[in-house]
Amino acid sequence: MAGRAAVPEVIWARPERAGRGPKPAYTRADIAAAAVRIADAEGLDAVSMRHVAAALGCGTMSLYNYVPRKEDLYELMVDAVSGEHEPWEPSGDWRADMVRVARQTRALMYRHTWLPRLMSPVYGFSPNALRYLEHCLTCLDPLKAPYGTKLELIAMVNGVVTTYVGNELATAERTRSLPWSEEQENAVRIAYLGSQIAGGAYPRMAAAFTEDAGPIDLEAVFERMLVRVLDGFERGA
Repeated sequence: MAGRAAVPEVIWARPERAGRGPKPAYTRADIAAAAVRIADAEGLDAVSMRHVAAALGCGTMSLYNYVPRKEDLYELMVDAVSGEHEPWEPSGDWRADMVRVARQTRALMYRHTWLPRLMSPVYGFSPNALRYLEHCLTCLDPLKAPYGTKLELIAMVNGVVTTYVGNELATAERTRSLPWSEEQENAVRIAYLGSQIAGGAYPRMAAAFTEDAGPIDLEAVFERMLVRVLDGFERGA
């Protein structure tokens, strides 16, 4: 396959340009920006070496000179949008700072709805990802815990946010594809659920719905979820 390296390599360890020869026509930032624009407009499945090359105005085989594998292209994309994380001076309240990090990550994933699909520890050590991790660790300075535990905390917060946003986006996508309104869909499902619970076969579910029959506040659920994750690390520190 074109561009496949004979041995494993990290795209960031590969020189962006050779020491000799003409200046490359494109930078990695150019390539990543083109791929991100395609993914934002058409979805991740539309990102291909051919499509990105066409957006840049070069041949597909030429693009392999800059990016050996599609996986490297994905890594460039993740790093590019990771640069949108805006660091701030830590407040001294590590819990509040990590909630702020999580909110920022959630907003980032809503701007780039393809991002949850590419979240992976494999892409966790790119330049912008390393800056993000360093910022998170700085926010966690007040937490008296080993760095290994702090990295686990960051990973868990990222995992929770990724899963939560992924479910939100999947639900929104499904809703957009329905031939009726979300309110109609919910009404039908709630009516069915009520009929099943009313039969007496699910007493605990009935008690749960009776206890809290109001609408679900997804923002409040998100905040409570984060707080409970952080509570666990505070107790275990």
